[in-house]
Amino acid sequence: MSLSAHVEELKRRHKVLSEEVEAAQRAPGTADERIAELKKQKLKLKEEIQRLSERIA
Repeated sequence: MSLSAHVEELKRRHKVLSEEVEAAQRAPGTADERIAELKKQKLKLKEEIQRLSERIA
């Protein structure tokens, strides 16, 4: 897998996590810990996307 294809896959996963966070925040009874964990995963992906994007440019 090329580096740019890998970045695109990470962006797709980031979008999916964003949707999961939004759904979890709207759902009553979702544990705050679950939302926090999703947000941490999303942040890690964002940081990895930025790091790899710098290598491509």
